[in-house]
Parts: sequence; structure tokens; C-alpha cells
Amino acid sequence: MAADTSHTAIPSPADDLVTVSRVRDILDEWYPPSLAESWDAPGLVCGDPDDTVSHIVCALEATDDVVDAAIAAHADMLVVHHPLLMRGVSSVAADTAKGRIIHQLIRHRIALMSAHTNADAAVGGVNDVLARLLGVVVERPLEPVTQAVDLWGVQVPLDSSEALRNALFDAGAGRFDGYDQCSFETVGRGQFRPLDGSHPTIGTAHEVETVEEARIHVVAPTWARSAVRSALVAAHPYEVPAYDVTTIDSGARPGPTTPGIGRVGHLDEPMTLRSFTRRVSERLPRTVWGVRAAGDPDQPVNTVALCSGAGDSLLDAAAASNADVYLTSDLRHHPADEHLRAGGPALVDTAHWASESPWCADVARRLHEELGLPCRDLGIRTDPWTLGAAVAQ
Repeated sequence: MAADTSHTAIPSPADDLVTVSRVRDILDEWYPPSLAESWDAPGLVCGDPDDTVSHIVCALEATDDVVDAAIAAHADMLVVHHPLLMRGVSSVAADTAKGRIIHQLIRHRIALMSAHTNADAAVGGVNDVLARLLGVVVERPLEPVTQAVDLWGVQVPLDSSEALRNALFDAGAGRFDGYDQCSFETVGRGQFRPLDGSHPTIGTAHEVETVEEARIHVVAPTWARSAVRSALVAAHPYEVPAYDVTTIDSGARPGPTTPGIGRVGHLDEPMTLRSFTRRVSERLPRTVWGVRAAGDPDQPVNTVALCSGAGDSLLDAAAASNADVYLTSDLRHHPADEHLRAGGPALVDTAHWASESPWCADVARRLHEELGLPCRDLGIRTDPWTLGAAVAQ
């Protein structure tokens, strides 16, 4: 079972109450919704964003048992991995399976929020938790997210260029592939003529003015666009700054801090497939599904590709990664068999719940450290499989 990560509450000042909206903002920062797959539906399912939160509980999904436990714990918010309403529904009546849960949550003023494939892809998310638990040192994502960035260009008088450049850096611009404070600058002559109603910093109405200016180029994450623009306008000496923004592919090489589905890395110590399978069985929560492997039990394993949850759609990516083994969940017979026949890496198959549930304790810990509130993993097994039998080898 997942460990209990409850903590003693740290009092918060009355004027610094934690709200549902604040928790949502923190989770969206850690696990950006933009990283979610197009078919996914993470986010706030129910709850008033202005409601106060004093106790948060976490689970892999919102089942009846989980909601009952959240109510018993007097929680104000339930954070889960699997969305409750991922596909369209025509009714949330209380006599339907999902409607019953929604009504219980609303009746007891418990907000429900999920972070699904966005938490899978985010750095520090579900796959990184799984890799850390299994002793895999992450080198890159298995399937990187295309990293679009904004390229900003802004003209500014030479004597104000340094102050503007530093303001852009402080707002999150100028970071690229392991470097920060990156910029490119060219010097030229700017020209303008102030018209009636303008209030020029330099120049006189109806007279053409020329100024020696620098054009500063910086890159910035697309999600930081608002902050960068605000910093640019605040630091620029002109009444109306001249700037442009273009969104481009960053071209950065994938690394440990690149978001994406799955992970590829090396083991903290090389071992055989047999030993790695045993390690997985010992370190993941136990399930009746257990852990099974396909490949030569004595083959050496150093490089591991992994994907929490159902990952047979990434078998080709695992083969292209040159990993010795690919670990995921819910592998089907034919895709697995064809993968092995094509010379792909050995396979380790785990229960879906087992590969994802360790994230629950991790997000509870992070929320507690960030907010100073009681936050804990409920530790409820939501794996649907309840009985298993195996033939002794």
C-alpha cells in the first residue's frame, strides 16, 4: 500500500488563506494543462474556486471508497490522476455511477481536480516518480513534447537596453537548453514622428526624430508570454514600445528537463532482467496482477525505457530508444509478441495502478511543502483486479 504522508498542519495567517483556485494554479504550474493529450480532460471537475482549503487528500482516481474516505477525513479538496469525466456524459444524476460521486463531493463541499497526461508528461510528474522509485537515472523523455518557444524582438534606446534586457530575464525570458540570460542584440537607427495626443519620451510633436537603438532578441516559454510582455512594457522608456513575437520550435535537444511521455535512463547499477524484474516487484505496490517479463532472464540490463500506465502505443519509441528493457502496464499479447519478434527490447509489464499510484504520495508531499497544509495520500487501492492465481515456476 502507498505510504501515509499526512503531516502536522502549519498555521496560515488569516489573510493568506489557501483557496481551491490557488491549489489549481499550483498544480497547473507543476503539470501544465498544455502538456495534456488532445483526448484528455484534466483540471477542476467540481468545486468553487473561491472556497477555502485546509485539508487535501490524494488518490489515483475518485471511486466511491475514495470519496467516502475524503469525507471521513474532512477534506476540502481531492486531487486525483485519472479524470472522473474524461468522456462526454449526458447526465450526472445521483443514481448514475459518476453522478453519485459528483453529488457526494458537492454535498460535502469537496473540490475535485485531476492531473492526468499533463502529469505524465511534466518534469517531476508521474514518470519521474516511477523512474526514481525503480533506480532509473533519467536522461530524456521517451517521446518528447515539441518545445515551442516565443522569439521576442524589441527596439529600445541604447542607454536603456541593459535595464530592459534584465527585466526580460527576470520575467523568464532568455533561458535555453541549460543556459540563462541568453540574448542577441543589433544596433541601428530608429525613426518616428510624434502626432497630436502622444507623449513622447524623446522628440517633439510633428517632427521626425531619429534615435540610436538596440534591437534585443530573446526566447521565452509560451506560457510566460503575459509576464514577459508586462515586464517589457514596464521597463521600456517609450510610451508605445515597438516589439514583435513569433512562436518557433526551440530545436533544443531532449534532456532530463524536457517534458514528454515516458522516460529513458540508466540504472543506478547494472543487473540482469531477472534481477530488474524482482526489483520492480519489490518496489512497486503489490497487486494480484504482479509483475511479468518477456526476454532472456539472464540478459544484462543497463538502459531502461519506461512509461507509467498503458504504454503499448510507445513500443516503437521504446525500440528506437536502444533501451535494454521497456517497462509499462497493460501490455497486450499481439503487440508485445510482434515487438519481440522485431528485435525490440525486453518487456516488463506491471499493473496499471501499481505504476501510477506512487505519484499520489509525491504530489501530497509537494502540496504540503508548498502550502503548509495537511496533505496526504489516502492509500486506497483502486486497482480493479482483486484475485489472481499463478502456476509455480
